[in-house]
Amino acid sequence: MRPKNDILQGTLALLVLKTLAAGGRMHGYAITAHIQRVSTDLLRVEEGSLYPALHRMAHEGWLRAEWGLTEKNRQARFYTITNAGRRQLRLEEESWERLCSGVRRVLGYA
Repeated sequence: MRPKNDILQGTLALLVLKTLAAGGRMHGYAITAHIQRVSTDLLRVEEGSLYPALHRMAHEGWLRAEWGLTEKNRQARFYTITNAGRRQLRLEEESWERLCSGVRRVLGYA
C-alpha cells in the first residue's frame, strides 16, 4: 500500500502562507514545488486544491496577486503575503500547535 501524503484538510492555508512568508513572491507551481521539496516529498499539494485556496486567500486579503513572467518566460499569477496574511499565519500556526498537542495527548494515552 502506497503511503498517503495528501495535505490534511485545513493546513493548506498554513503551508502557503508560511511558504510565501519565507520565500517571498511566488507563482502557484513554485509554491507547490517548495512545499514538496522542503517536506522531502512527504507533502503534495494538488493543483485542484491550490488554485481555489490561493483565490480565496487573495479574496480574504491575506495575499496580493499580480501577473508576471516565470523563469521560463511564461505568464503566471505571482502571490505575495500581505500584513493581514502575516497576522493570519500567526493564528494558523497557533491553531496547528494546539491540534498537534491534542493529537500527541491522544497518542500518548495508555
